[in-house]
Amino acid sequence: MSKIKVLIIDDSSIVRQTLADIIASDPELEVMSTASDPYIAAKKMSVELPDVITLDVEMPKMDGLTFLKKIMSQKPIPVVMCSSLTVKGSDTALRALELGAIEIIQKPKLGTKQFLEESRVTICDTVKAAAKARIKKFSEMKIEPKYSADVVLRKPTSNAMIETTEKIVVVGASTGGTDALKVFLQSLPLDSPGVAIVQHMPENFTRSFAQRLDSQCKVSVKEAENGDTIVRGTALIAPGNKHMLVKRSGARYFVEVKDGPLVSRHRPSVDVLFRSTARYAGRNAVGVIMTGMGDDGAKGMKEMKESGVYTIAQNEESCVVFGMPREAIELDAAMKVLHLNNIAYEVLKHC
Repeated sequence: MSKIKVLIIDDSSIVRQTLADIIASDPELEVMSTASDPYIAAKKMSVELPDVITLDVEMPKMDGLTFLKKIMSQKPIPVVMCSSLTVKGSDTALRALELGAIEIIQKPKLGTKQFLEESRVTICDTVKAAAKARIKKFSEMKIEPKYSADVVLRKPTSNAMIETTEKIVVVGASTGGTDALKVFLQSLPLDSPGVAIVQHMPENFTRSFAQRLDSQCKVSVKEAENGDTIVRGTALIAPGNKHMLVKRSGARYFVEVKDGPLVSRHRPSVDVLFRSTARYAGRNAVGVIMTGMGDDGAKGMKEMKESGVYTIAQNEESCVVFGMPREAIELDAAMKVLHLNNIAYEVLKHC
C-alpha cells in the first residue's frame, strides 16, 4: 500500500520542521515536500501532486484563502488548514472550510510532551481522513494510548431511566461535520428539542463555529459552558479540547464540561457524550452520528441503543468520510441509516 504524500505549506521554518517530523513518524504518511509560501508550493506541485496539503492560514505574498480558492477551482486536492489559536485565525479557518478545506488543525507548539504526543495523534489522523475525503471543485512522537470512555465515566450499572415528556438530541461528528451540522441545524425549527453536539475541532475554533451557526440557524447555537441547560430551541457545541457530558437533575438536562485524557483519540469525544446520554437520558434522547474518520462514537452509540435511545447514522452517500457512521452501523448501534438531508426530519418525527 502506497503512502499518503503530504505537502506542507507554512512560512515558519519551525512549524514546517515540526509538522514534517510528526507526519514522517506515521508509517502511512510521507512528506512529499515543504514550502514557505504558495508560490514555491505551486512550482513543486507542477512537478508532482501531493495527496494532501497542509496550508497555513496567514502567510506573506499570498494568504491561505487565496491559494485555497485557486486549488479548489482548478484541480481540487484535500487541504487541511493549519492555524494558530486566535480569534482572527479561527474566523479565517472557518471560512476556509466553506471554501472547500477538509479540516482544521492547531499549529503544533514546542511545549509539553503530552501536547506534542496529542498533536501527533490529531495531525496524523486528520491528514489520513483528508486523504479519504470526497472533495468537490469550488465554484465561487509516540502514539498516545487509545482510551475508551471509561476514563471519563464508567459504564452504567442499570438501564433504568424514567421517561419524561422532554426529549433531547445528541450529535457526534468529525471530518466534514462542519457542513453536515449546518445542514442539520438549519433544518430545525425554533421550538425543536435541545441539542448537544460534539464536533472534533480545536479550542477557540468551536466558539467561532458556534457563533457562525447561530447567525445562520433558527435555533440558538452557542459554545457550551459547564452547567448550561439543554433547552428547546438551543444547540450546545462542546468546547474544543474539553469533554462534554449530558447530566440530569430532576426533569432538567444540563451539560458538564470537563478535562480528561483523549478518548478514542479525541477531546472532546463523541463516545463520552453518547455514554453519558445512555446513562442519564435513555429513551428520552435521540442520538445521531455523522461524517468522520475513525470509530469515535460507535461504542457510545451502541450503549445508547441498549439504554433505549433512538439512534441514527448518516449514510455513506452523504458523508465526506464514512468512518464513524460505518463503525456504528457495523456494531449494530444504528437503528436508522439516513441521508444527511433526511436526518432532521427523522429526529423531529421521533421527538
